[in-house]
Amino acid sequence: MTMLSTIRKHGVTLAAFAALTTGLTALVNILTEPTIHHQAAQQQKLLLDQVLPPSIYDNNLLGECYIVTDSALGNTHPHRLYLARKHGEPVAAAIESTAPDGYSGSIQLLIGADFNGNVLGTRVTSHHETPGLGDKIELRISDWITHFSGKTVESEQDRKWAVKKDGGQFDQFTGATITPRAVVNAVKRTAGYLKRNLTGIENLPACGEVPNE
Repeated sequence: MTMLSTIRKHGVTLAAFAALTTGLTALVNILTEPTIHHQAAQQQKLLLDQVLPPSIYDNNLLGECYIVTDSALGNTHPHRLYLARKHGEPVAAAIESTAPDGYSGSIQLLIGADFNGNVLGTRVTSHHETPGLGDKIELRISDWITHFSGKTVESEQDRKWAVKKDGGQFDQFTGATITPRAVVNAVKRTAGYLKRNLTGIENLPACGEVPNE
């Protein structure tokens, strides 16, 4: 067998192996995609349950998702909003929000609130704050983030919505005031957004209509 024939034979073998590998990979993706989507939905529902008590609504939150682009949420990037209903009537929402002024960058939040300014729950979903200082906004580190539940935003000028160093009702962290201040302001702005915009939510684009960023 000539060298050229050997090279051709090996080339065909490699091509066949690549095609087989690609086919198997595609098949695995097809078979596992429903499971991956289901697990992702379950994780998202568990997170939503932390900011919206399941007892206050009876609809499928994941099935009623809208996209909000409003500077009240910290920037004009798309943020997901999950509308909670009771007997068909909107009662609250869980909404993604951003605190753009964290000490080490933007802090991503999920906030649950009704349409009267009452905060039902808050969780940090992503941040880059300093370990041992600003990371106390994480529930696994501290219960500080749970203290928003039950608080009400009366107006945009509500002075209670500040850290104690600024005359408000929320604790700051020793050696780290910027981080809690950023989160407090973001929760206040977000609850205020929901308080002002109940009537417009159902006119927002559905989550499947706008690509995620």
